[in-house]
Amino acid sequence: MPKQVDHESRRRQIAEAVCQLADESGLEGVTLRDVAARAQVSMGAVQRCFGTKEEMLVFALGHVGEQVAGRLSARLTASPAQSARTALGHAASEVSLVQEERRAEARVWLAFAAQAAVSPSLAEILRSNYADLHKVFAQLITEGCDTPDPERAARTLLALADGLTTHVLIGHLSPTAALDVLDGHLNQLWNERAS
Repeated sequence: MPKQVDHESRRRQIAEAVCQLADESGLEGVTLRDVAARAQVSMGAVQRCFGTKEEMLVFALGHVGEQVAGRLSARLTASPAQSARTALGHAASEVSLVQEERRAEARVWLAFAAQAAVSPSLAEILRSNYADLHKVFAQLITEGCDTPDPERAARTLLALADGLTTHVLIGHLSPTAALDVLDGHLNQLWNERAS
């Protein structure tokens, strides 16, 4: 009897290989041959899972987004009694990817963001991911802050967290300095509530 292959598990295995290669040399370093070798599957297996390289990249980007969203959700539900302020701080620091243990993920995320500028299908996934993050930020800001425009505050915070990732990756800011900038912005947001 032929060996049964879990199609979704194989697709995730390939997505992990894409991310490892993207971390090492950007998306230009992601070839079907190299992905197959890294995933330890045949090129035929990669082609059976994904009709095109673009389809493979779209799935891999979705996989990265799911990992970030899963971590964010776990962080927010780990302490259900935390204040909106604490939850927002956790969410923003998780999204910023400035911690040393998130450096590889940050490089992969930015490689996809750069490619999304010329790939409508990747851009669509990023827009969806950002929209989901924006909703989380806006909800937490609404719950814990009297700012007149929580939607705008959420957009600002998301852009700041995302931008800090780039600044840390290129060495403009240290992770500590980036987290200090993020904390300063959050303190300013909460101090608006007190005034």
